[in-house]
Amino acid sequence: MKMKPKSADELLNMFNEFLVTLPYERKPKALYDPIVYTLSRGGKRIRPVLMLLTFNMFRDDPERILMQAAAIETYHNYTLLHDDLMDNADVRRGCPTVHKKWNANTAILSGDAMLVLAYQRLSDWRLGCGQTNSQQKFKKVLDLFTETALEIGEGQQYDMDFEHRNDVSVEEYIEMIRLKTSVLLACSMKIGAILAGASDDDADALYKFGERIGLAFQLQDDMLDVYGDPQVFGKATGGDIVSNKKTYMLINALQRADRQQRETLEAWISKDEFEREEKITAITNIYEQLGIRELCQRKIDEYFNESKAYLDMVSVSEDAKVQVRSYTTAMMKREK
Repeated sequence: MKMKPKSADELLNMFNEFLVTLPYERKPKALYDPIVYTLSRGGKRIRPVLMLLTFNMFRDDPERILMQAAAIETYHNYTLLHDDLMDNADVRRGCPTVHKKWNANTAILSGDAMLVLAYQRLSDWRLGCGQTNSQQKFKKVLDLFTETALEIGEGQQYDMDFEHRNDVSVEEYIEMIRLKTSVLLACSMKIGAILAGASDDDADALYKFGERIGLAFQLQDDMLDVYGDPQVFGKATGGDIVSNKKTYMLINALQRADRQQRETLEAWISKDEFEREEKITAITNIYEQLGIRELCQRKIDEYFNESKAYLDMVSVSEDAKVQVRSYTTAMMKREK
């Protein structure tokens, strides 16, 4: 008889306890210290938790794939390490970024090592002991992870390209965030399903579920950057406005603005020197005039509802889905 699935908090605690036990015995120590530092600074661990929750929908022993969950978290933090370097960010999770604590060369090299470690941890064959078709499972996992890693790089390049364009379409933006953010959530869930021995149909439905949740999550992030409570959001609001980041909010504002509103937006975008709060207020006022917040919320709701439809397709009991539903609902800060 299948046991009751573990809660997200139980799986998170299990994962964090496992992560701190991972050995770093290779030398030179200077290469691996930044990796330990990066992985020890906490975070929500959304991707490994989603992988473990998915596996636990089908099997009672999620501890079997803790190494693969660590691989996903290692890879995710590798992307953050390099993002911080490209953005010249000073702080991540309340601590100095690697290139600030050490230097840029260390950030590049330790990041590269994290990518290799992610593959090594994903390929930990001990999981296959006692399971049938373990080689086929891992071929699927490695192929999916490799494709996902390439897509994330593509998404990052699109994001960089968009910095120099004021004609980015909504469709282009959605594809960019799908690649940069959503596919890793989707990949995490599908890997959990594959390793648990789920059918191809269930694994594909869970990929689509994770993809839609990722899109909703990123659009919510766009909205919270303008309207969120800094104490809850975890960072000062208005950063996207200040940096002229092409978000769903700004792209729609540029497309829907009348001539005067567009001239105001373009004037603020083109200014090299400005008072931060004045710019944030001016652009937020235009968002209010155009109903951009409501537009963004409707799109979030659309993707969230689509995600629920994909989870409904998965051929396990509703009891087995409860923890996934609860966790992703909490991710979206929703009541239902």
